[in-house]
Amino acid sequence: MFLTADELKSVAYSYQLEDITEGDNTILAMAINSAVEQVKSYLNPPDMKRYTDGRPRYDVAAIFNAAGESRNPLLLELTKSLAVYYILRLANVDIINQKVQDGYDRAVDYLEKVAAVGKYIDSPPLRLDLPLLPSPDPDSDEAKPFRFGSREKFNHDF
Repeated sequence: MFLTADELKSVAYSYQLEDITEGDNTILAMAINSAVEQVKSYLNPPDMKRYTDGRPRYDVAAIFNAAGESRNPLLLELTKSLAVYYILRLANVDIINQKVQDGYDRAVDYLEKVAAVGKYIDSPPLRLDLPLLPSPDPDSDEAKPFRFGSREKFNHDF
């Protein structure tokens, strides 16, 4: 697992997480899974032709299967901020809501910069030090965003 409940201690105290979830670890697991899926969605571009413009295509499976020190620390902290935001929606115990909301907003804003979406659609994407997928073959039809030529001649043969 990319992120565990014990690692959330760097963004929220243990007693706060315990009080909010009432000791139910499934709530923590759901929040962590939601945060991981949200980060994955920013690192995985959709299959639209406009995303074949040279943006980095990250190997999301390798990134999120990493464990321990091989994980990207920045991506880990962004995922923690998102997970704590999802947990805090349930209740508030000695946590400043605005602080968590600001952390969530900064994480989403940074991920939008990485994916070059939203208000950053016209700017080049940030490149993270993450494993990349191999570039598609430029000679294949899938890598060509345009097709040149004409249709076959149409004849009325009655």
